Amino acid sequence: MPQKEKRMFIDMVGRLSWETQLHLDERHHHFYVNKIIIILISILLMIIAAVNVYYVAVLYEDLNGIVDNMDSMHSNMQKVSKRMMHITDNVKEFERHMRHMDNIVESTGTMSAMMPKISGNMLQMDKDIAVMDTDMGKMAAGMRHVDSRFKHMTQGVAVMRLHVREIARPMGAMNPFMP
Repeated sequence: MPQKEKRMFIDMVGRLSWETQLHLDERHHHFYVNKIIIILISILLMIIAAVNVYYVAVLYEDLNGIVDNMDSMHSNMQKVSKRMMHITDNVKEFERHMRHMDNIVESTGTMSAMMPKISGNMLQMDKDIAVMDTDMGKMAAGMRHVDSRFKHMTQGVAVMRLHVREIARPMGAMNPFMP
């Protein structure tokens, strides 16, 4: 082989060796950068996971507090409902007594005929008692309406409590795994 061809061959092999080494160095550099990025992303993911576990623990405690408040609200609503039924019964009893006042109205009519001096007052008393009787009827109906509303509210609170317990239940299963 002539000298020139040998020199070209040696230069070509040298250049190939040099570019191969350059490629290997570049590849090593990229592997190093990827390794650092993977480590940083792993650390970031661990921090995010720790924050998520903390928030899950806080959410679990908050849901337990909500369930306890719902239980308390439900028991208080039941007490209020029982008291409203007692008030409704008292209003009904008062209304029944007011109906017996009709006899008093008739008696006062007779008295007014005998005593002209107090006749005007007795007529006004007749009107007032009739208005009271009407108002008591309206009040009894209103109390029945309020009583039914409290029953609906108590049922709604019971359903809400059940749903919050259902939401809190999976969180309770995760609680032993949390720090």
